[in-house]
Amino acid sequence: MSKILQIAWREFVATALTKGFIVGLVAVPLMMGAALLAIPLLTNFKTPPVRGEVAVLDLSGAGIDARLAETLSPEAFAERRRRVQARMDAAMPEAIRGLQAGPQAQAGIEAALGEVPSLRIASLSPGVDLEAEKARLLADDTGDARRLALLVIAADAVRSESGGELGSYEFFIRKKLDERVVGEIRDALRPAVLDARMQTRGIDAAQVRALSELPRVRAVTVGEGGESSAALAVAEFLPVAFMMLMFMGIMTAGQMLVTSTVEEKSSRVVEVLLAAVSPTQLMAGKILGQLGVGLLMMSVYAGLGVLALLSFALTGLLEFWQLAVFALFFLIAFAIFGALMAAAGAAVNELREAQSLLTPIVLFAAAPMILWMPIRSDPNSTLATVLSLTPPVSPFVMVMRISSNAPPPAWQIGLSLLLGVLAAIAAMWVAGKVFRVGLLMHGKPPNMATLFRWVRMA
Repeated sequence: MSKILQIAWREFVATALTKGFIVGLVAVPLMMGAALLAIPLLTNFKTPPVRGEVAVLDLSGAGIDARLAETLSPEAFAERRRRVQARMDAAMPEAIRGLQAGPQAQAGIEAALGEVPSLRIASLSPGVDLEAEKARLLADDTGDARRLALLVIAADAVRSESGGELGSYEFFIRKKLDERVVGEIRDALRPAVLDARMQTRGIDAAQVRALSELPRVRAVTVGEGGESSAALAVAEFLPVAFMMLMFMGIMTAGQMLVTSTVEEKSSRVVEVLLAAVSPTQLMAGKILGQLGVGLLMMSVYAGLGVLALLSFALTGLLEFWQLAVFALFFLIAFAIFGALMAAAGAAVNELREAQSLLTPIVLFAAAPMILWMPIRSDPNSTLATVLSLTPPVSPFVMVMRISSNAPPPAWQIGLSLLLGVLAAIAAMWVAGKVFRVGLLMHGKPPNMATLFRWVRMA
C-alpha cells in the first residue's frame, strides 16, 4: 500500500504542481474577475445612434402609419425599455437586483442597448412607384433623410371585402440595419395592425390590452425553513452544472493519466518503475494520483459555485447530502473511466495512437450531455431511471436527477451506487489485465480484438 501511495503522490505532484496546471486552474476565476473590473471601461463604448426614415405605404387606408409614428416615437421606445427592465427586475433575485442597481451596471446595460433610435415615419401615397421607393434603401443619405425601412401594408390587412382571411404586410430594410431596430419596427407594427382591426369592428383596443396583460410574479418556494423566492433559471441549470463539472474533472485528469502513461512507456521509464513495483500497484497509484488532481479541480470550481450561491442567497437550492453523494459518484465515475484510460495509455506507444481507443470512452462519458434535455425535463422518466442505473453513464445521470427539482427515491440512489461500485471493480479488473500486458509491448498499436485477447491471456 505504501508503494501505491508513493506512486500516487508522485503522479499528483508531477501534474498538479506544474505551472501549466496551476495557471489553467485559476484562469477561469481570474478571467471572471478581470471581466468584472473591465465593466467600467467597457461602458465607455456605446452603440452608434440610429437615425433615419421608415416609409409606410398603407394600402389598407386604416391609418396604420399614424399609429406607427406614435409607437416608434423616442418616448414610446423609452417606455418599452422601462417595462422590460421592470419585468427583468421582477424575475431576478434580490442580490442580483442590488448589483444591477449600481451606477456601473446600469451604465453597462444602457451602453449595451444603445441610444434610443430616432425614427421618422414617412407616409407614402398609394400611387407611388414601389421599385423607386425600394431603391432609396440603397441611397447614401444621412441623418433623418436616410431611409432605413419600407413597410407595405396589404389592402386587406385590416378588413377583407370578401370576408375571407386577412392579409399581412411586406417588410424591406436597408443592408446591415441594426437587428434591434428591425425587431422594434416589427414589434410596433403588430399592435398597430391589431388595433386597426379591432377599431373597424367596434372593439375597444385599450380595454382588450388591459384584460390580456398579466404581470410576471416571482415564484416562492415553501420549505421547512419558511418561504423563499426561488431562482428558477439557476435551479434548472444546476443539474447540468453538476454533470458538466464531473465530466470536466474526469476528462481533464483522465487525459493527463493517458499522457503520463504513454510518455513513461515511450521513454522506457516504466521499465525502471516495474523493477520496484508490480503493474497493478503502478496502475492503482497512477489512478489514485490523478484522482487527487480531479478532486482538486472539482473542489476549486465547486467552491466557486457555492460561493456564488451564497452571494446571491440561493443556498436553499443545494443540500449537504447532495454534495456528499455527488463526491461519491465522482469517485465511482473516475474509477471506471480512469481505469479504462490507463489501459488505453498502456496499450499504445504514442499519444496519437491512443485517440482511437479513447474515442468510445469519451463518447460514453459525453452521452448524458447529449441526452440532458429529456432527462432534465422529466428526471423520473423511464429513460432517466434506466440510464441512472446503467454504468458507466449512471454517475452522470444520477447527479443530474439528484440536483433536479424532482430527486429520485433513496433506493434508486443506493442501487446506482452499488451498481457503480461493481462496475468500477470490473473496469479495474479488465484494465489491470490490459495494463499488465500492454505496458511492455511495443510496435503496432492493438485493436479491440487484441485487447480482448490480452484480457483472456493475462
